[in-house]
Amino acid sequence: MNHSPVEERLRAALSARADAVGPAHLRPRRPPTAAPRGLRPSPRGTLAGLLALAAVAALLFLTVHGTRAHPAEPARSPTPTISTPSPHPSSASPTPLPRAVPSSPAPPPR
Repeated sequence: MNHSPVEERLRAALSARADAVGPAHLRPRRPPTAAPRGLRPSPRGTLAGLLALAAVAALLFLTVHGTRAHPAEPARSPTPTISTPSPHPSSASPTPLPRAVPSSPAPPPR
């Protein structure tokens, strides 16, 4: 098989590394020191679970009991503000007021 020069160099390096390890370099597996734990949770995990449950219960209690039992009052209208006329006339032309026209001449003064 024809291999590229890079692949041949890699194969040679891996082979040399594998040949450098022998039975004298290996040691037996360490025996287990304690019985394996079962499915029983640790006390630290139990405490963390209880604290999380208490936090959720407190949050639920505060959100449910913190709301009002009766509806909110209706909004009040704002107090009227006194507006001053602007110094500039408005763009809309004001309508003229009707003038009183006498139907008969005024009586002479006495």
